[in-house]
Amino acid sequence: MARFPVTALRSVDLGTPDLDRSVRFYRDVWGLSLVTQAAGFVYLRATGSDHHVVALYKSELPELGAVTFRVARADDLDSIAAKAGAEGARLIRGPAPNDAPDGGLMMAVRVPEGGILRFVHDDVGHAPEPSQGDRPERLAHVNLNSTDVDRSAAFYERALGFQLSDRSKAMAFVRCNSDHHAVVIADAGVNGLNHVAFLMPSLEVVMRGSGRMIDAGFPIAWGVGRHGPGDNVFSYFIDPVGTVIEYTAEVLQVDDGYVVRGPDHWVWPPGRTDQWGIAPPKADYVKAAQLSVRYAVP
Repeated sequence: MARFPVTALRSVDLGTPDLDRSVRFYRDVWGLSLVTQAAGFVYLRATGSDHHVVALYKSELPELGAVTFRVARADDLDSIAAKAGAEGARLIRGPAPNDAPDGGLMMAVRVPEGGILRFVHDDVGHAPEPSQGDRPERLAHVNLNSTDVDRSAAFYERALGFQLSDRSKAMAFVRCNSDHHAVVIADAGVNGLNHVAFLMPSLEVVMRGSGRMIDAGFPIAWGVGRHGPGDNVFSYFIDPVGTVIEYTAEVLQVDDGYVVRGPDHWVWPPGRTDQWGIAPPKADYVKAAQLSVRYAVP
């Protein structure tokens, strides 16, 4: 497989107007574990080896503070910084030692759409925990809204070394490893966060986690179903402050021989929203939530 300078999606920073409530939700209901607190951030991990998958902090409105990726080599930080700058991004930090609890080397840029991307190398990790019932293992993907999908996708390809996996009418799917996608870019009238997807060990665990969410008073917002691009199972929810989150599993694994397919391929029969035909049409309140979380303002 072609070498990817970025090797994985690692974590997201999420702003919340009710930090205590959000921490309780992601720890006690969603299935993450508290790692530590520092400099106004609360770090929560999944069962995998990543230091954390969500860092929560207080903000006036729900917002996406940053998306963090892991890179293969230390010198990839300099290369990405230069290429990102050539594509219109602005360097805002590093490459330099990271003073946050995840450690290692860190570099951060603000992309033309306004979001912050962080890149880490040799960051602190954990021993993976044994699979525990209905808890997430890691992040699967982040879906970002864009006013220019093709321009955004080109940035990930040219600046970060991602590859396009598929292009539907409304979305571009780009990858940085064998997962079909790590970033999905959705056509929207605004730039910001659409949703964050958490990888579960299996379809069975998606269902069990969804049942636990319902028991806790959080109904399924969309799903359960199976997507087209990526072939992954999905179950969407809305967290207590309005951020859309997803349990997913069975993400398609691809290699250099995967054939990119375009909008003409990814077409459903009228009224259908997934492969199975089980998921109902997405409700208007869910669509509104997927447009409501913007990037943190500098």
